[in-house]
Amino acid sequence: MDVLPLRPGATGDAVRDLQARLTAAGLDPLVEPRGTFGAGTEQAVRSFQSQRGLPESGICDQPTWMALVEAGYQLGDRLLYLRRPMMRGDDVAALQRALGSLGFDAGRVDGIFGVDTERALRDFQHNAGLAADGIGGPQVIQGLTRLGNPDSRLTNVAGVREREHLRSQPRRLTDRRIVVGEAGGLDVIATALDRLLHDAGAVVAVLHHPHPSVQAVEANAFAADLYVGLALGDDPRCEVAYYATSGWESAGGRQLATLLVRQLDAIPHLTVDDARGRWLPILRETRMPSVLITLGPAERVVDETASLAAAMHRALQDWAQEPVRP
Repeated sequence: MDVLPLRPGATGDAVRDLQARLTAAGLDPLVEPRGTFGAGTEQAVRSFQSQRGLPESGICDQPTWMALVEAGYQLGDRLLYLRRPMMRGDDVAALQRALGSLGFDAGRVDGIFGVDTERALRDFQHNAGLAADGIGGPQVIQGLTRLGNPDSRLTNVAGVREREHLRSQPRRLTDRRIVVGEAGGLDVIATALDRLLHDAGAVVAVLHHPHPSVQAVEANAFAADLYVGLALGDDPRCEVAYYATSGWESAGGRQLATLLVRQLDAIPHLTVDDARGRWLPILRETRMPSVLITLGPAERVVDETASLAAAMHRALQDWAQEPVRP
């Protein structure tokens, strides 16, 4: 949407569209007229952001709008299949959860219909005696429904395989392929961390690009074992986020985020929140365990560059030793 971001005080058709989507998501801003972005709409946006693991700003930015659009699709609303650009939505995520809970590896539950989802869908169709055309239509949904409620099953094969893969890796940083990404203003700390990781024997790529999806594409093409994102923020508190959504989280990402919080919190005058699962584009679209470290105002980062880089390096060493929780 060209008018984004939408914030309190905005009026017009775009606000009406926003309010309609919030209402469809069960968050009707009842207290104010349609087309006016007031306190009720702001609170509804905050509530939606909280539900989806987005920063709770109360402002409808691009990630929030994308999440609202995708929330409008329920499994069965449309045919699901592999195309360019890839289909995205809650219906895709529901399909991935259902397939993964039955042992068909659709990859991480990211709501993006990619090659892993198509392969898992074809495998399910073949095993269910259906035409293995890779199209998620009524017969597929009926087949999944006959097997019960997939959301009631706690095990997802993609999560199990991520844990097994991480546990099988050498317990050191040597030869690990690590991407350090920053969207602007943090090139000094990215370079400092690159130097420490390089000295430890890691193969490092440093990305400088403002768009998270571009960084995700480059990290995936690099075949990284790990992505570490750096960002500035207005809040003086530091946050470390990993990828999580309904019914799925990255075990490797969560472990690294927890270790980063522990190391960063030891820096004097730095206040760090608990690790948090987020539904952010850079965490969602990368294919490897990923974290995003939001460090706060730029002036503090400049003053703490050396200690921040050293703390991150220690956390990465700890992660290499124990990449998932026992």
